[in-house]
Amino acid sequence: MTLADDQPLLVAEGLGKLYGGRVGCLDVSFALWAGEVLAIVGESGSGKSTLLKCLSMQLAPSSGRVHYRLRDQRMVALDRLSEAERRFLMRTDWGFVHQDPREGLRMGVSAGANIGERLMAVGERHYGRIRGAALDWLDRVEIEADRIDDSPLAYSGGMRQRLQIARNLVTGPRLVFMDEPTGGLDVSVQARLLDLMRRLTHGSGLSAVVVTHDLAVARLLSSRMMVMQAGRVIESGLTDQVLEDPQEPYTQLLVSSVLQV
Repeated sequence: MTLADDQPLLVAEGLGKLYGGRVGCLDVSFALWAGEVLAIVGESGSGKSTLLKCLSMQLAPSSGRVHYRLRDQRMVALDRLSEAERRFLMRTDWGFVHQDPREGLRMGVSAGANIGERLMAVGERHYGRIRGAALDWLDRVEIEADRIDDSPLAYSGGMRQRLQIARNLVTGPRLVFMDEPTGGLDVSVQARLLDLMRRLTHGSGLSAVVVTHDLAVARLLSSRMMVMQAGRVIESGLTDQVLEDPQEPYTQLLVSSVLQV
């Protein structure tokens, strides 16, 4: 069964996270649709990574709720799922791409095993099919087949990030969370990775939530954007519209700072 075109995939309602008296994020509400890429932008400390972790169940929100539409079309509140149901969801329907690929990879096993483990987690046991899928995904993320048995320790930073993407996408998830996926990479490596991510997301109907401080990343990958400041969403809309005609002074400052570079 496919997701109905008129129904959102994920809905956040009044989402907030407090750290004592400090605001991580506050009263965030939005809907994400199938095949949509949403960018959450803002400076360091704006609350964008906190929001991403609440959406992906890595942090329990202090207020509000996140709903997700399962493959059987039921819309469920994530906080009401059992721990086993949450783990299964994260292994099957979701992916999470970390800024530091070492957080999303097992550095002590081979590249092929990193991809294969995700398949085994959803029940695949045939070695030939697992290795074949690993080779296929290494090719998709532009890693040579003869590197399949190498450890990620022998990979460059850009290759590790591409391997992390392959590990996340091999099970055909419907939603991927990305936390500063190009951060810490050289400009030339960033460009290659962004082109790859754009092809993978736009060509598959995959939904994604991308956290970034880089407006160029947001422009290239996303169709819609939310701008955060001090834990709150202060502006949102179509990406090109927000970047070309920002309404809030903070957004105007972000855009002008990029133009001046």
